[in-house]
Amino acid sequence: MADPVPQAASEAIVEPTTVIGLDDVSVTFEIYGSGSRSIKRRFLRSVLGRSSAGDDADAKTVAALRNITVDIKHGDRIALIGKNGSGKTTLLRVLAGVYEPVSGTVTRNGEVSALFDLTLGMNPEATGYENIHTRALYLGLSPQEIEEREADIVAFSELGESLARPIRTYSTGMLLRLAFAISTCVQPEVLLLDEWISVGDALFLAKAEERLNQLVDRSSVLVLASHSPDLLRRFCTKGILLNEGRLMHFGPIDDVLADYTGWILI
Repeated sequence: MADPVPQAASEAIVEPTTVIGLDDVSVTFEIYGSGSRSIKRRFLRSVLGRSSAGDDADAKTVAALRNITVDIKHGDRIALIGKNGSGKTTLLRVLAGVYEPVSGTVTRNGEVSALFDLTLGMNPEATGYENIHTRALYLGLSPQEIEEREADIVAFSELGESLARPIRTYSTGMLLRLAFAISTCVQPEVLLLDEWISVGDALFLAKAEERLNQLVDRSSVLVLASHSPDLLRRFCTKGILLNEGRLMHFGPIDDVLADYTGWILI
């Protein structure tokens, strides 16, 4: 009788697939001195296509991300860690496709949902109902999908008859409740968060956190930027440490947090 084949030899180990990959990605922004922002110079550049003497000297380039290479795989729960200005928000926007790198490549395999700029695309002169359709179209839903989800959005927002009014009449809390209800009606494969979302009063906040937890649980990938170590340990298993746009450490969350804590105390 033949010897049994060892399990390790008979079963191939399947590596998690890459959901988002960054290869040598850099992002830069141009900033200008006060002279280049003058009305005359802006007019010459934008309308006549001409530049005034000294414009080029007045412009400066700031590197927001520098040669970032990282593979984000199915099942990853990643914390973005670093001081203000380290590049966390820029990296999130690159992952979301909001910013294009000046060099390097980004590959995405899956639907990405960025839960920042929740009110992006909403029209203050339009009603709540009209903004449900506008914002949902911006998120990529078809008219049929919007119709199927509208009742849930209306119920979740708890805004009732106020949805028939222009949203410019809403308080900040009301607007955020509507924007959150719309933005979380889609179940993404990749969920991007720039800080944990807090909206509304205590009762609505509890309901919002429950929905957010469900989105996190069902997502293939989570990327969360925050300054709260407790929050990051609660939701994340890995960490990316950034400093001045450079990738300093990518590894287990506790190791990256310890590295960050030790580094800022030096």
